[in-house]
Amino acid sequence: MNVLGINGSPRVGGNTDILLEEALKGAIREGARTEKIVLNNLNFSPCQECENARDDGTCIIEDDLQPIYQKINEADVIILASPIFFGSLSAQMKMMIDRFQCLWRAKYLVKKNVGKKRKGGFISVEASTRKNFFDNAKSIVKNFFAVIDVDYQEELLCSGVSEKGDILKHPNFLKRAFELGRGLS
Repeated sequence: MNVLGINGSPRVGGNTDILLEEALKGAIREGARTEKIVLNNLNFSPCQECENARDDGTCIIEDDLQPIYQKINEADVIILASPIFFGSLSAQMKMMIDRFQCLWRAKYLVKKNVGKKRKGGFISVEASTRKNFFDNAKSIVKNFFAVIDVDYQEELLCSGVSEKGDILKHPNFLKRAFELGRGLS
């Protein structure tokens, strides 16, 4: 089992990163191989909606996102983790997702079979206690997962957590992240 965790937070060692680490530890407990990608460490462009797009679903922009396409394609489980910024995903996560427009085009316009079925989960943290602040982000993740043939199976939505490391004061969230990783593996 190959579990890929993708961190969309700009804050290394922050709440989102800590929860993703716990989920990956849960996957390891079940015998999975894990890898974590920190999008903020990559140098990549937003989608350019290229007119000369390829029919095979690959992006023509050559940057640090190219290896990520392959890693996502090879993963058996994908866990996305992002803080909520202004009621949505972080810019880093949204930028990565938008770059899969090439795959959307291949799947829905060219009618190409683009991938294998696999499982996915979403971890998110936000400072307020407005539960509806997660709605937009969940919708985007579900749409992304549909394009890449991932079944949205698990989620951990943590509200009321704002300062770096505050998630450590919430052992229930940490336990749930660990169990999310175990359950998907």
